[in-house]
Amino acid sequence: MGSLIAGQEFQHILRLLNTNVDGRVKIMYALTAIKGIGRRFSNIVCKKAEVDMKKRAGSLVHYWAASHSQLEYGLTSGAIDSVMRDDLERLKKIRNHRGLRTYWGLRVRGQHTKTTGRAGKTMAAKKK
Repeated sequence: MGSLIAGQEFQHILRLLNTNVDGRVKIMYALTAIKGIGRRFSNIVCKKAEVDMKKRAGSLVHYWAASHSQLEYGLTSGAIDSVMRDDLERLKKIRNHRGLRTYWGLRVRGQHTKTTGRAGKTMAAKKK
């Protein structure tokens, strides 16, 4: 399959916020590959940075690097992971029900566990 855009400045894979982003996808949808950025937030970021949303992500490499430093992000990728880890550690420390069940690898939100969700777990003896 040939490239949609042929040029010296086009990159097929971009590295943004510790995430590999596909350069062949339009910029608004390419940004959604980053953890913590959805379509709506991606749309707002592109409008704020005055980026043409019809262009492919790989063709905006130099422009994006110059303008994305001006934008302030909420929680994205690594920050989300560290916040979640800290929250679960706090819940385990205070012996909270949710923290303990997460630590034990069980369902947390009230689901039935007698017959469902057995993938990857050891099962009881089979009936003959």
